Amino acid sequence: MNNNDAKIMRKAIYPGSFDPVTNGHLEIIRRAAKLFDKLIVLVSVNATKNPSFTSEERATLLRKVCYDIPNVEVDTFDGLIVDYFEEHDCDIIVKGLRAMSDFESEFQMAHINKHLCEKAETVFLCADSESTYLSSSMVKQIVSFGGDISAFVPAAIIDDIKKRLGRTT
Repeated sequence: MNNNDAKIMRKAIYPGSFDPVTNGHLEIIRRAAKLFDKLIVLVSVNATKNPSFTSEERATLLRKVCYDIPNVEVDTFDGLIVDYFEEHDCDIIVKGLRAMSDFESEFQMAHINKHLCEKAETVFLCADSESTYLSSSMVKQIVSFGGDISAFVPAAIIDDIKKRLGRTT
């Protein structure tokens, strides 16, 4: 095999807080996994959010719902995404978009990441129509009032979410 025949492995990261992971996140994970040879779902720290689950708990929830996607790995990181990107020799940053408000902030972050790391390219995947309104915050609010979250999160983690965030009375 000569150099021209060598297969180029494309490695992407999909960073997020995933607090908790929703069906919308999982839909983006499944689609991104089809586009890249390896996808690292990266539980990252968002300084503007106060998470309900620890980073490791969120990673555990993600592993429960991604176990059947062979090219997906779950990891945690508490620094700049571009630092992880460089340390793990990634090619692409994947971000999901639900609405124009997501686009504005993610577009800004993509440019900042590119400034910090010239190699950092961002690919945006639009949420499917069933997930455009869905957020982890909404899931947390619904479950805190005893509502049914089965349409919004993977079945494998419903009990974990209810145990942590559900009504106790």
